[in-house]
Amino acid sequence: MKFQLEDVTVYFPYDNIYPEQYQYMLELKRALDAKGHCLLEMPTGTGKTIALLSLITSYRLSKPSNPIKLIYCTRTVHEMEKTLAELKLLYNYQLQHFGPGARMLAIGLSSRKNLCVNPSVVSAENRDSVDAGCRKLTASWVRAIAVENPNIPTCSFFENYDAADKAGTSTLPAGVYTLQELRLYGKEKGWCPYFLARHMVQQANVVVYSYQYLLDPKVAGIISKEMEKECVVVFDEAHNIDNVCIEALSVSVRKQTLEGATRNLSRMSQEIERLKATDAGRLRVEYNRLVEGLAQRLPAQDVWLANPALPDDIMKEAVPGNIRKAEHFLSVLRRFVQYLKGRMETENVEKEGPVAFVASINTQVGIDQKMLKFCYDRLHSLMLTLEITDTDEFLHIQTVCDLATLVGTYSRGFSIIIEPFDERMPHIPDPVLQLTCHDASLAIKPVFERFQSVVITSGTLSPIDLYPRLLNFNPVVSRSFKMSLTRDCICPMVLTRGSDQLPVSTKYDLRSDPGVEKNYGKLLIEMVSVVPDGVVCFFVSYSYMDGIVNSWHESGILKDIMQHKLVFIETQDVVETTLALDNYRRACDSGRGAVFFSVARGKVAEGIDFDRHYGRLVIMFGVPFQYTLSRILLARLEYLRETFQIKEGDFLTFDALRQAAQCVGRVIRSKADYGMMIFADKRYSRHDKRSKLPGWILSHLRDAHLNLSTDMAVYIAKEFLRKMAQPYDKNGALGKRTLLSQEDLENMITGPDGEMLL
Repeated sequence: MKFQLEDVTVYFPYDNIYPEQYQYMLELKRALDAKGHCLLEMPTGTGKTIALLSLITSYRLSKPSNPIKLIYCTRTVHEMEKTLAELKLLYNYQLQHFGPGARMLAIGLSSRKNLCVNPSVVSAENRDSVDAGCRKLTASWVRAIAVENPNIPTCSFFENYDAADKAGTSTLPAGVYTLQELRLYGKEKGWCPYFLARHMVQQANVVVYSYQYLLDPKVAGIISKEMEKECVVVFDEAHNIDNVCIEALSVSVRKQTLEGATRNLSRMSQEIERLKATDAGRLRVEYNRLVEGLAQRLPAQDVWLANPALPDDIMKEAVPGNIRKAEHFLSVLRRFVQYLKGRMETENVEKEGPVAFVASINTQVGIDQKMLKFCYDRLHSLMLTLEITDTDEFLHIQTVCDLATLVGTYSRGFSIIIEPFDERMPHIPDPVLQLTCHDASLAIKPVFERFQSVVITSGTLSPIDLYPRLLNFNPVVSRSFKMSLTRDCICPMVLTRGSDQLPVSTKYDLRSDPGVEKNYGKLLIEMVSVVPDGVVCFFVSYSYMDGIVNSWHESGILKDIMQHKLVFIETQDVVETTLALDNYRRACDSGRGAVFFSVARGKVAEGIDFDRHYGRLVIMFGVPFQYTLSRILLARLEYLRETFQIKEGDFLTFDALRQAAQCVGRVIRSKADYGMMIFADKRYSRHDKRSKLPGWILSHLRDAHLNLSTDMAVYIAKEFLRKMAQPYDKNGALGKRTLLSQEDLENMITGPDGEMLL
């Protein structure tokens, strides 16, 4: 359908549109008009992605004098592929109705592991090995030697691409390319898809890639540096964006890291001696360049990770004199590694700020802040001079230099925490030194400053007013949308007690109470006997899940569950979990029915959908708080309290409830779907906890469902399933329309608050 939204003609590839999609587009357009940032919470399963893509690409077509570029960030490769598939559908529709003027180039960009087509490289087991394998074949010095010696292996795909690039013919025709299509196009042309995608990112109208490409300064410095200001950046499924920002600037160093770093330094030392004997001029050229500053233009295949700290001006400064010479720099790194080894030999937990840490380094080993600040770039420069290709072997020394640069650059918003052992296993010495970032706004600040509009959107952004404080920005639009439904297909319940009226909770004092474990087991037995197909259970942690499953096994509860449905369990092994999920789906498809046990902060809770018959009921056992004794968490809570006046309790509850909402939201993936959600913990009945759930769940949570026992929950479940089995009108009765046609939109009047009146 094609409709007018204020002064923009929107091309929407479906015949009908949901009212909330229309409102979502309206708010998004206001943010784009104001050239500002926005926060939009939209329930899962309401077509958020297509609404975003339709509006932004149509906005681009309506304003050809001022074209905008869309950068769409997803969390996983699976989500990236889904987004590109939606975009392909939209692109074909726009070409059909707008004509050739709608042509655009849209590409997905991922790591070499996902794009490489050279069989000898891509067969390596992990990402770092693939990167190193690629470098061994494509580094400029390797190729220079190969010109003289044809026996040196190179990559034919890269050579062909490079030749086309020099001839100016290495372009992609207009269209939407998924990762699979990029690989096929690369094979067909004999070009390297990874470097082609990297090259085309600048010319593309739509780029879809991972959060890290914008938020992790090491990657953003290479990929996203050249992006123009006229970009609209979308962070989809961004409920955990603060955690992504924090991880991007945090480093942890273990004993193994330091041992590996020492090995790396010995090898680099040998390389320097070899170079002195064979080509001393190369070291001299590097020295002269460092006097002028670090900035240098490198061919794409030689570029390594960029500086982990953010300031740009660091590249223009001259490198401190005492680390310009290669051997002097290695001696500084040796002293730094030695210092870290000494600090990790402590028997007590230590915590200090970056300023005190830098001062202690200076007094003990004579390395000042400026030398630390330049460590990462100086290492990069040295590895290029030494022509090292197997970068995966040098990850340890990279980590150490990463730590040095971050400590040397930031004086606040970080803590250094040294723990001699894991608290859960105090008898095993496992010292770890962690530089932890507490301030999520540090990594995202350059994104807000550089691009004209940043859209943060997800199904769970409640309470929506906390995000601007955590990320330290002012949105021009901040809105949460409800779900318009023709029938109440969501049934949330809060279960506070078992059939014996004893309270159930995963609170620390009740967690291992046999009565609670028995009541949770009885609840599951009752539910699997009345709910058809798939049931998903989320537990607060792996250890709690292991404990309760063992206890159910011993008491025979597990056997009773298995009489109704098969049981599958998520483990920390990705391959095992994938296999368990496949078999779970097979059991649901064949009508045998299945239960999937998962963890609230595991992999399944984030990216796997349990739509239709794969998830008719989800049970959240307990409130998934973070491990509250974690030193890192405590330091972050202290920082949030002092800097942003966010209370510890508020943040912990917000964090646990967004995770719980994320888990239960897995069951509703479209409006034709239906499912029940049981929050099995007495704490959910308290208003301060419950009010932090997203509005679209709260609007279906009746007062009568707030304090249930197991037998009442079973009765409600039976009634709900009976109601859902009845036929219904998908378009909705008059006055409660949930699918709008083009004609409806033309006859529509908009109310004062943006609500739609038919």
